[in-house]
Amino acid sequence: MGKTAAAHVQVGEREVRVSSPDRVIYEATERTPEVTKLMVAEYVASVDDGLMRALRDRPTALERWTSGVRPGMTLRDGSSLASSGTGKKRPQDKDADAFYQKRVPKGAPDYLETVRITFPSGRTADEICPTEIAVPVWCAHMGTLTFHPWPVRRDDVDHPDELRIDLDPQPGTSFSDAVRVAGVADELLRELGLVGFVKTSGNRGVHIYVRITPRWEFAEVRHAAIGFGRELEKRDDQVTTAWWKEERGKRIFVDYNQNCRDRTIASAYSLRPIAGAPVSTPMTWSELADVTDPGEYHLFSVPDRLADGDPWSSIDDTHYSLEPLLDLWEAQVADGQGELNFPPDHPKMPGEPPRVQPSKKVAEHWDDDGNRVE
Repeated sequence: MGKTAAAHVQVGEREVRVSSPDRVIYEATERTPEVTKLMVAEYVASVDDGLMRALRDRPTALERWTSGVRPGMTLRDGSSLASSGTGKKRPQDKDADAFYQKRVPKGAPDYLETVRITFPSGRTADEICPTEIAVPVWCAHMGTLTFHPWPVRRDDVDHPDELRIDLDPQPGTSFSDAVRVAGVADELLRELGLVGFVKTSGNRGVHIYVRITPRWEFAEVRHAAIGFGRELEKRDDQVTTAWWKEERGKRIFVDYNQNCRDRTIASAYSLRPIAGAPVSTPMTWSELADVTDPGEYHLFSVPDRLADGDPWSSIDDTHYSLEPLLDLWEAQVADGQGELNFPPDHPKMPGEPPRVQPSKKVAEHWDDDGNRVE
């Protein structure tokens, strides 16, 4: 059998070439038919309005599944060391089936623009900076399913314009638990004079975004997220900000570290590498309250939904101050609640607790600076 000829997707005035268009990316499920590479590219083109609202002028890493999505496939971490929240550092799995692309791939078209970003290590890279929908469509041709934009714009890559609240269900909790906690988070934001925009993660979690004035650095935005998470923890006993998995219990984890430099979340309207081609889907708050199965929002259903209007169409209308959340943080620090752990690929930070699992610290006698005592 001969090689399938490339197809083309018309995007405005551009024609984007898609190689191996018949390659199966998602196998058929009871809910959805088989999805090919061409269908992924066409999906990306069809959600132009919402996707570009999430990506435009932002440094964007690509999550590339060049062989498609199958049970048992693995994703190589995009940093030099990977972590699952246990604090264990492990080398990258070079045999993984998928990977994060943080630098511009070879063969990029001349209309693709870039922006230079700085990693926590101090190293720099030129990362893709989408300015038109043809760029994400080309990325789909390169096997990209999920887009991971930074919370900054190209004109100021050191001051985020988004606060991201990631509600991550832990074992023993469900999507419905995350939805309920999101409702409490919405109430708290409104009390503080802020408006959050909510979406499904495309899996079990819920993401809340708040547009902010780009005057604060990453460290301050992270502290604002900690302040918010701790206040939410006080109001709801099913919420935790514990970094160590062994301390989280059956609760919803507020992943404050998603606001660190070079930590990103799947964008609105991104596909996720899960059977059924689910999409991280923006919602109104009232819609979210009625959702029981986020898998209903997938490659086939979301374009029609977006055609009726994007629930996040007004997200850029108002940029809020972080001061109410930083006030929470300062009050917590004054009350003796200090810094929390950073991700393991970040340099050790001032005031950070030891990077040792609490159970290991007790069992193996580690001091408060994270040094093992013989």
